[in-house]
Amino acid sequence: MPSPRARIGRSAEIAAAAELGRRGYRIVGSNYRCRFGEIDLIAEESGSLVFVEVRCKRTDTFGTPAESITIAKCAKIAAAAQFYLNERGIEDMACRFDVVEVGACDGRLCVTQVIRDAFSL
Repeated sequence: MPSPRARIGRSAEIAAAAELGRRGYRIVGSNYRCRFGEIDLIAEESGSLVFVEVRCKRTDTFGTPAESITIAKCAKIAAAAQFYLNERGIEDMACRFDVVEVGACDGRLCVTQVIRDAFSL
């Protein structure tokens, strides 16, 4: 049985995927794991492959969800993304890293912001 934290994380990813779908993204994968790390969502949007980090916080007391992403976390996501590309033989497709912030809205989780090109390699 998943922990409460894991259930909230999964709910945040579902909310993020739904919002991205509304914005025209096509989700092609989720919870991709490799020896370098994990990518929450992988999507295609306007000809680009988008690696998405979903961040969920109940309050902004100690900063926004996106502000909680460290340089080390960015490096892990980038390494996992490179592994994903190599594994699938993808060489000449535009890629970017987006962040989806999810927070509490009226007692439920909702997407508060989608940050395109949140960081780069």
